[in-house]
Amino acid sequence: MASRLLVCIILCSYYHIAHGGDKHGFVAVPTRSSEPGAVCSSTSREKLEPGRATVSLPLVHRHGPCAPSHSTDQPSFTERLRRSRARAKNIMSRASKGMAGTRDDASSVTIPTHLGGSVDSLEYVVTVGLGTPAVPQVLLMDTGSDLSWVQCAPCNSTACYPQNDPLFDPSKSSTYAPVPCHTDACRNLTGDDYGNGCTSGGAQCGYAITYGDGSQTRGVYSNETLALAPGVTVRGFRFGCGHDQRGPNDKYDGLVGLGGAPESLVVQTSSVYGGAFSYCLPAQNSEAGFLALGAPSAANTSGFAFTLMSRIPDVATFYVVTLTGIAVGGKQIDVPPSAFLGGMILDSGTVVTQLQHTAYTALQAAFRKAMAAYPLLPNGDLDTCYNFTGYSNVTVPKVALTFSGGTTIDLDVPNGVLLQDCLAFQESGPDDQPGIIGNVNQRTLEVLYDAGRGRVGFRADAC
Repeated sequence: MASRLLVCIILCSYYHIAHGGDKHGFVAVPTRSSEPGAVCSSTSREKLEPGRATVSLPLVHRHGPCAPSHSTDQPSFTERLRRSRARAKNIMSRASKGMAGTRDDASSVTIPTHLGGSVDSLEYVVTVGLGTPAVPQVLLMDTGSDLSWVQCAPCNSTACYPQNDPLFDPSKSSTYAPVPCHTDACRNLTGDDYGNGCTSGGAQCGYAITYGDGSQTRGVYSNETLALAPGVTVRGFRFGCGHDQRGPNDKYDGLVGLGGAPESLVVQTSSVYGGAFSYCLPAQNSEAGFLALGAPSAANTSGFAFTLMSRIPDVATFYVVTLTGIAVGGKQIDVPPSAFLGGMILDSGTVVTQLQHTAYTALQAAFRKAMAAYPLLPNGDLDTCYNFTGYSNVTVPKVALTFSGGTTIDLDVPNGVLLQDCLAFQESGPDDQPGIIGNVNQRTLEVLYDAGRGRVGFRADAC
């Protein structure tokens, strides 16, 4: 009788773990659950709290079926990671004040390190209205750059890349005005490394941006009315009206910069929204998330866990948090505090999290041990990948990140932990260098950048 009871206890415990129980820090998931859907989900999962003084825009994956300009011509997994690595190297070089340049590992071309990361690595887009009357513009969302821009007419096929929407034509807008040269706005643009002197005989302020992947945009720094939602506009929004674009960009209309420098949308609207914004990246490409400007009131922050935000001296763009620990399967990995001294930059455009050497080595070992039941798959892109062929369900350990102040967040399983059956982390470099928290780890979390209060908030299951 006792032996039968023991067998029952063992079998019941196995059933609990293998069918979704997380008592021991593991979650069982169908092997198909992380595969992107081919059709856009018609059900919105946006879960903003009531009473928030914000404006919210739908946010979708650039290459997913929900994108306004969805294309079946999508980059391969290897190409996505190559672009992400180029961006990450650029960002970490800027953050480390390595302003002498770095090299793209694929093309061995010197990357200018003073103007943003790889723009073609950006994966999420929002749709806004620009001008009067408002013209829809599909813009890449980027927390790693500041100046927003769109392609503008006139622009021929050799100077602009193809996009699905008509080019924005400033001559058809009653509210468009170029920023005059020799104004404070133009001088500030130059001071922040986005200026390109005077154009049109010295009357207009020029801008120029060179990104880490070789992409470039140049044109006229301009004022225009920006429509974020029906009835919600930003008058006199400063942006780049681009007449000369180069590089591997295509399909989208421009970019919206959400960094911390004065040119960003966040800072330009700080008098209204307090310099705060948040977003939720959906679990899969076939679903929608949101981008919101503004922070919840003090009465509506109960769902958030906050940690301190810091900034990098002389680099206003980036938002930095301090990682203090990592848990795998409910157990803290053995990593000294010195392993996280470089800080972690939160970035919407880097795909895979870049973790410092000591922390990554410990995480990799703990995750592989927890996944020992499944065969490792040789992969040239990431070093911890699995062959789940023949498995209808797999048991994946939870991964939890702990930040300064004791704030702990559980990453979504499996979509915030695995990317195409690979651990969505890789080694970034020495412990005293900055790391980057990529967009895979951020999935389903509302990430609130509350610069006015010097903090970052995380809210689980927000989209």
